[in-house]
Parts: sequence; structure tokens; C-alpha cells
Amino acid sequence: MNKSLNNILSNKNIMIVDGSMSTVLENLGADLNNELWTAKVLAEQPELVKKVHVNYFKAGADCGITCSYQASIPGLIKNGYSQAEAEELIERSVKIFLEARDEWWEEEGKSLGRSYPICLASVGPYGAYLADGSEYTGDYDINDEGLYDFHRRRMEILYKAGADILMIETQPSLSEALIEADIAEELGADYAISFSCADGRHTSKGELISECARALSKNHQHLCMLGVNCTKPEYVTSLIAELKKGTDLPIVVYPNSGDVYDPTTKTWSASKDEKDFGTYAYEYMKAGASAVGGCCTTVQSHIEKVVKARDKFIDNGMPVAMHN
Repeated sequence: MNKSLNNILSNKNIMIVDGSMSTVLENLGADLNNELWTAKVLAEQPELVKKVHVNYFKAGADCGITCSYQASIPGLIKNGYSQAEAEELIERSVKIFLEARDEWWEEEGKSLGRSYPICLASVGPYGAYLADGSEYTGDYDINDEGLYDFHRRRMEILYKAGADILMIETQPSLSEALIEADIAEELGADYAISFSCADGRHTSKGELISECARALSKNHQHLCMLGVNCTKPEYVTSLIAELKKGTDLPIVVYPNSGDVYDPTTKTWSASKDEKDFGTYAYEYMKAGASAVGGCCTTVQSHIEKVVKARDKFIDNGMPVAMHN
């Protein structure tokens, strides 16, 4: 297991993941109505990205996910950046996180006795580049060689920039995840894989997540976490149980707030679920999750609730999974 991750899990029992980048950027006044989404803010208003990271540390996050989900080389080039500029922006996503982490650590984190936050470098699926909703289906018109070429250079840049773990997230299918896993293994990079899911048992592509976990847990020595994100919160407890059927690795979960996304209109509608996000987080911990946070439409207040859920979980003496 990654040494930094193991330290947090050993000391804190549950690692707190941060929340949405996009929603908080919009709350800070950023305009995300474009193909590059958060990557445009990374290019034009990097100080806002840095502020988001710091705010999540203040909320209690033990780790954070870089602003690189939508920052692909083809996507940036398509929108007018050169190859060199695209690569610099991807590298910038990690550098901004590291700067935010070190400044917060020196200002308050160290004196508060907090964990030194882990940098999780976001690696989004090919469908995120297409920006057509296919990131939630995995139905692409591209072969495995094309997927390899799409992901390889970006993952190399993120790793060499100083990320602790490559966070291969919002994966709709096992096939794409396996290609990215192979790249991470070639790089010798520690990595985690998180799937988007359609229900309590299946990925967005329709595969059993227990089988995905079983397949990935074999012959992938640098894989340090498996999990789900960008998924309805009511599905996650079941998905944790399914993941545990196929892996002994730590399980990371960071669902959406509960609001419902329409990929056609690219808009969110309010959830009708009355269960509090902190209540969900507590249930995930009881179910065996080792890392919990939030994805789309979650903000600092959601992460504060996750922190309180962890405190309650530990205070109640709940059993904690052992980590190798």
C-alpha cells in the first residue's frame, strides 16, 4: 500500500476525501459552461482552484483530488492550446495542489495535529473528453490502442509532477479501467480506481462491480484502493458490500450529493432524498469503507458532515477494517 495512505488509515482509521471541484468553483464565480469545464479555470483562474483545495483542507479533508479530470491533451489542443501548453496545464493541476497543501500545512495543519494531505491526481475517463454523456455509459467509438494513447501521456505527467496516487475515477467500464491500470503499472505509480455505477451492483456500463474488483485485484501490485464515485448516495452501501466480495483492498467512496444530473442538458435537479449526507457517510463507514468523501454538487459543508460521521464512528467503537 502507498506509504502516505497507510499512515492516514493507521492514524485516522477512515480517510476523508474532499468534495466537488466544479460546484465550489461555480460558487466562487467561475463560468464552467464550456467543453473544458474545470480545466478552463485551471488555465485562466488557477488561484480559484488553489482556494478550493485550501477550503477542503479547512473542512477536514485528509486528501484532495486535482483539477485534472477534464484536462486531457486532445481536449486542450482542440480548444486552442499547443501540445506544450496542454502538458503544462496538466502538470499545473498537481503543482497547485502541492502549493495549497504546503501553505495550509504551515499555516494551520501542522499545529492542529492534522494529517499531511495526500495528492490524488484525477484521471477522468475518455468520455469526459467527449463531453457527450458517454462517461456515464462507456460507449465509445475508439479501440483499446486509442484509449491507451489517450491516457498514457497525461498519467505520466501527473505522476512525474509529484502526485501521491493517480486517482483513476468515474470509470464506466472495466475495460477502460484495465487499460489505465496497465499504464500505471508501467509507470510504477501507485493508483486507485473508482467506478461510476448505475445501481447497487453494476457499473455504468452494466458490469457487476464485484467482478470488476476481482479482476483488478489480480496482478496489479501498485493498486492501493478500489471504489465508486459520481454515483447516487443510496446505492453506495450495497456497492461497498459488492466490492468486498472481490477485493481486500481499502474501499474509497465519494458519491454525488444526491442531486440528479441530466447529461443532455448538463444540469442538476434537486434530490428528493431526505437522508442527510452525514448519515450516509456513517453508513458507508459501518459497511467497511476506508475512505469517504463527496463528488458532484458536494461542497465544504458535506465534507464537514463526513468528518463528524467519522468522529461518531470512532467514538462508538465500531470495528475498523485492517489494512495491509
